[in-house]
Order: sequence, then C-alpha cells, then structure tokens
Amino acid sequence: MTLTAEQIQSNWEIFNNNISEHITGDRKQKLLDFYKKYEERIILMPASHKKEYHSAFPGGYVDHVNRVVNASLKMYDVWKEFGMDTSTFTIEELVFSAINHDLGKMGDAQNESYIPQTDQWRRDKLGEEYMHNKKIAFAAVPDRGLFLLQSHDIKYTFNEMLAIQTHDGLYDSANEKYLKSFMPETKPRTSLPFILHQADMMAARIEFEVEWLPKFSKNSVETPKKSFTLTNNNNKSTKSKALNKIKSPGLKNMLDSL
Repeated sequence: MTLTAEQIQSNWEIFNNNISEHITGDRKQKLLDFYKKYEERIILMPASHKKEYHSAFPGGYVDHVNRVVNASLKMYDVWKEFGMDTSTFTIEELVFSAINHDLGKMGDAQNESYIPQTDQWRRDKLGEEYMHNKKIAFAAVPDRGLFLLQSHDIKYTFNEMLAIQTHDGLYDSANEKYLKSFMPETKPRTSLPFILHQADMMAARIEFEVEWLPKFSKNSVETPKKSFTLTNNNNKSTKSKALNKIKSPGLKNMLDSL
C-alpha cells in the first residue's frame, strides 16, 4: 500500500482534528503541542516494521490511528446498543486512548523507533522495510507511550491508562492479569479496554485484507515488492494545494520531494 503526499497531509489534519474535537481541558493544548513538536517524525512513521504486518509504509502510523479512532466510536455504538454501561467511561477517554494507543512506536524524545532497513537481504526475503533503532532501550509499546505522555505532563485517567496498557488484548501475555481473571472483583470495571482492543484488531485486519487478499486471489502469491514508497501524483495543482497548508518549511520540503 502506498499513500500520496496529499493523503498523508489529509490524514494528519484528521488526526489533529480528532484531538481538537474530542479532548478537553488543559491537556488538549498540551497534546496538540506534543504532536506539533514531533510532527515531522510522526507524520511519516510506519505502524510496523514488516510489510506482512499492518501499515508498514510511510504515513502508515497516522493512517492506522485514524482508523482505530473511527472504529472505536462506531464500536461504542454497538456496545451501547447491546446494553453496555456507558457510565463507566467517557467518549473523551475512548478517543484519547485510541489516539495514543500506539504512541510508544514513535521511539523516545531523541530517536525514532523505526528506521529504514539497511540489509537488502532482509528487505527482499523477509519483507522488513524498517528495523528497530538500536539507540533506543527496549520498552513495550504501551509502557513507552504512557511514559512519553507522563514526561510531557499530559495527564491521563485510570481508564485511559488501563485501555492503552491492554490494547493488544491477550496477544500480550502481560495483559492476562487484567483480562483473564475469573474473579468478578478483579475484572475491569469498564468496557473501554475491550472496545479499544476490538477497534485496533478490526483496523489492523482490514488493513491486512486491503493489502494481501487481492494477492491471494491469484494463482500464486506475488513476489514481494522491494519497498513501499509514496506514489507520485501528477496532479500538480492538488499537490501544491495540500503542501501550501503545511506551516513547517522542513516538513513541506520533505513531502514535496516525495
């Protein structure tokens, strides 16, 4: 899958609009300032390092997060229709958790987490478009994301902490203590973590289907592409219009060169 410069810019606007529309209080501006500070990194981040995983292409991270936010809001309506107790969390908590659920993938304050793979064999044979940055000490994605929020004085509620911490569900064994309990008093007191997990799974699954099912419909699987790149858009006026919205000169030059 590839995204044009126009699509990447549009996704970034949607991303920031979700913050402006759903987050309140002092943390709204702090969150906007945080993402403005790391804009040039986050806007082009992949959501994973390997193309067999979801959204491993430039702009894939923001594209995935926007899908999860949208899916979370729709999933909320489904759970509500089936009788969920809506008093245990707020829409703001749901959207905040969805926006920041994978924040730990950005790396730390100085270094990005995913960098271009330098080993051509791993690119060709394993589909690894990116590799993990060895300058960064290991931390689980939810842990690093919560630390980044805390270190930038962005407050989060207990519900938001729990949802971000457990958004991978039982794919992460560390979540068993929260999600695999058979005692009523130790089960989560809110459905928020389950809604976020389902939204994340649905978004990733559909991203997989869009990328891979057309290839499976053929007699044989296509030879993996050498790399995911941004496609050139011959519509210069559309591209110029999108680029003119970008205030950062560095970011504008970066997208213009793609």
